[in-house]
Amino acid sequence: MKEAVKCESLSKSFKKKKKVIALDNVSFTIAKNEIFGIVGPNGSGKSTLIRILSTLLIPDNGYAQVFGHDVVREYSKVRPLINRVSVDAAFFKGISAWENLRYAGRLYGLSSKETKQKTLDILGQLGFDEKRYYEPLEDLSRGMQQKIAIARAFFTAPMLLLLDEPTTGLDPRSKMEVQEFVHRAMSSNGLTIVLTTHDMKEAESLCDRVAIIIKGRFVVLEKPSTLLKKSRKSNLEEVFLEITGKEWKEIEYES
Repeated sequence: MKEAVKCESLSKSFKKKKKVIALDNVSFTIAKNEIFGIVGPNGSGKSTLIRILSTLLIPDNGYAQVFGHDVVREYSKVRPLINRVSVDAAFFKGISAWENLRYAGRLYGLSSKETKQKTLDILGQLGFDEKRYYEPLEDLSRGMQQKIAIARAFFTAPMLLLLDEPTTGLDPRSKMEVQEFVHRAMSSNGLTIVLTTHDMKEAESLCDRVAIIIKGRFVVLEKPSTLLKKSRKSNLEEVFLEITGKEWKEIEYES
């Protein structure tokens, strides 16, 4: 099987004060060992798509498959193959980073020794100061908390890693360390990665292909280099402005 992910005519809406369409007839495939970027403003449907792929949401129409398994009918086969890092990772904030990871290790069936070894290896690559492992998570910066979330995600050796805005709000150094780790992990572990972001520079530097999503629809899906060549623009943010004719803040306001 060549495809890691296949989505066909995915649609999802939510009923609030009025009907909100989060995904509108989205179809695409992702190859094995590809870093697939989904770029768009807040409210464009990025996180909804990630939650469907991670079996946390059921689409209204269409289907999604992960390594040939339907995410709704075969969710129990999909879950061991994936892991997810979200923009707001869930933790027990009152206990230390190490206690959070040790608890996660138990859930994943790892011994304390295996958990410690994985923790030291991954967080070492992410530039995390070992002296701070034992501090309450609520005392750590957002960048440090995201590094803990990434370490936890790699406890299971996932085949598909879903990164939902993992660097949003991080300082430049933390963002660079996370980006470098993601690229190394994909190259060395044969991972397939889906990365959602509204950072065009991040998408351009990391992703093999990029989809721009606006109001639940993919308005473009292409390699970054091809987009730049076709548009004759110097970066992806200029491509976005040309495609939409709007600034990011205008799209944010409308969503």
